[in-house]
Amino acid sequence: MIAKVYTSIPYGYDGYIIEVECAITKGLPQFDIVGMANKTVSEARHRVRNAIKNSRLKWPDSHITINLAPAELAKDGIFFDIPIAIAILIASGQLLESDAKNRIFTGELSLDGEIRPVRGIINILETGKSANYPEFFIPKDNLSQASLIPGPRIIGVNSLTELILVLKNQITPADTSTFSSVVKNTKTDENAVLLANIRGQELAKKALVTAIAGHHNLIFSGPPGAGKTMLAHAALDLIPELTSDEMLEITKIHSLSGLTSEIVTSRPFRAPHHTSTLLSLIGGGQKLTPGEISLAHLGILYLDELPEYPRITLESLRQPLEDRKISLARANDRCTYPANFMLLATMNPCPCGYLGDKDHECKCKNFEIQRYKNKLSGPLLDRIDIRINLPRTKTSELCKQIFPSQKSHSNAITPLEYQNVVKNNITEAIERQHARYKDNSTYNATLTSTQVVKYINLEKSAKNLLNKASETLKLSARSYFKVIKVAQTIADLQASDTVKETHIIEALSYRNNL
Repeated sequence: MIAKVYTSIPYGYDGYIIEVECAITKGLPQFDIVGMANKTVSEARHRVRNAIKNSRLKWPDSHITINLAPAELAKDGIFFDIPIAIAILIASGQLLESDAKNRIFTGELSLDGEIRPVRGIINILETGKSANYPEFFIPKDNLSQASLIPGPRIIGVNSLTELILVLKNQITPADTSTFSSVVKNTKTDENAVLLANIRGQELAKKALVTAIAGHHNLIFSGPPGAGKTMLAHAALDLIPELTSDEMLEITKIHSLSGLTSEIVTSRPFRAPHHTSTLLSLIGGGQKLTPGEISLAHLGILYLDELPEYPRITLESLRQPLEDRKISLARANDRCTYPANFMLLATMNPCPCGYLGDKDHECKCKNFEIQRYKNKLSGPLLDRIDIRINLPRTKTSELCKQIFPSQKSHSNAITPLEYQNVVKNNITEAIERQHARYKDNSTYNATLTSTQVVKYINLEKSAKNLLNKASETLKLSARSYFKVIKVAQTIADLQASDTVKETHIIEALSYRNNL
């Protein structure tokens, strides 16, 4: 008898349906797995044998052959333990063939028969759902993320014994219906860096709000202690809440990377160190896993001390910043991951950090300064929408009370209340963008040049000003459109239906020479 059980596996950002065939024949006891299985899959025979025996089920003392089809597809991971065990139990007559019909099984087995969670559960479910499978059996610890997938019945089990009892209708299983809707926390964290508590740097704060509202790339340059890092961390509490679709996308990538088995409810803020390797940043490796730019999808990629990163690493960001995705290719494999992130970077004006500082003498030589700045190529800087030079904050500003106390002013506003006002303004600006483009995933920064011409309404005076500025500043075509997109975000923050001269002027003021 040939038993057939189906599973699905993540493969890049998508997945494949795999047919697990089991044949039990006469001969010396032996357990073979064929079908381009790597070492992790081949080791399943030890886990499955012990799990079946320790679950008080009968292990067939015969020649067992497991085939994973299609055979030409390389198989990797621990997704096959459960389907292999079920196929053996059906082939040995301990389960009926109908018990596995129109069902997808996945999960890792421990030696005592417990079922452990797997990575990439959303890929697995989406692949099976697109193939019209109505029912899934997955590890119970994966049920939380699985609740994001509507439609099919998804059942979670803790052990092989529990799975058998569910298949025989002897116990009532747990499924995703037991999970309530995800509750998102919209309150500001008490320990968050509030925008109002950052002294001085008013232009930089306005630029940060504009960047978040329009999903624009931003770089701060300034001497040590100017507030660059603090401004970057202030962005954490200003980025808008996730929509349901965005939550699914982010959770999918983080599950695929094995970072969490829970639902991701907040936008990612990834801050890799400058010693990070190229593969860790863009993704790849033997298994083509997603890198930091994909883990920052729909969130912020924060690169502190940008020129300290190797030039080859920085140049690898050029294509993802333009296309909002990363295509990875190797000799026998290729995949594409989303990388729609907002780049937030900081840097010093020179290696010592004090170039142009009136209070500190720069000790760098000219060739050192030039070598430091050459780390950032023209094409890379051209992809950064907003570039701000931060001066040192005056000492008299550091202890200045921006908001009067409630005791002395009845209409005073607290830093927390001001933070909520700014967040609401950003949210309203984003809603204006989504309404204009009729797409909840499109921001001003992600528009193509064709879409800019189609959707953005520049007043005649604003267009004339931009044309003159473009000739004077020698703006590239990309920079020209980026100024328009930043100006549109400024207009959205001011609830203006058209882009005016003042919006263009402010957008141009955000393009400092670093």
